[in-house]
Amino acid sequence: MNDNPSQRATVHERTVHDDCRAEDDKLPHLPPKNPLRLRRTIRRTELRQMVPLADTTIYDMERHGEFPRRFNLTARCVVWDLAEVEAWIAARRQASDSDQLKRAPSPDVRQRKRRPVKARPAS
Repeated sequence: MNDNPSQRATVHERTVHDDCRAEDDKLPHLPPKNPLRLRRTIRRTELRQMVPLADTTIYDMERHGEFPRRFNLTARCVVWDLAEVEAWIAARRQASDSDQLKRAPSPDVRQRKRRPVKARPAS
C-alpha cells in the first residue's frame, strides 16, 4: 500500500493489508466454539413462572427426588439448572399424555361438614 496519505488505497489493497497485519498475531484468539451448550441457571422467581407450584411442594418433591435439585451459587443465592427443569416439565407432559401420572382421588363430598350433600329422594 502507498505511504502517501494523499493517495487512497483501493478496497482490494485495504483488504489485503488488513488481513496480513502483524498485530493480529499478537492478539489472543478465541477458542473454537465449544460443542457443549452454555448451562443457564434460573432463580426462584423464574422457576415460579415456569412451574406453578408452591415453594413447599417443590421442596418436598426435591427431597423425594421427583424434581431437579437446586444448588447454591453463593451463600445467599440458590438456583436451578434450566435444562434440568425443562427436561422435568417435558417428562411430566409425556407422563400426563400417556396417563402414567397418578392423579389425586376426588374428595368424598358426603363427608363435608359444611354444605353437606343432600340425599336424593328415592323414586
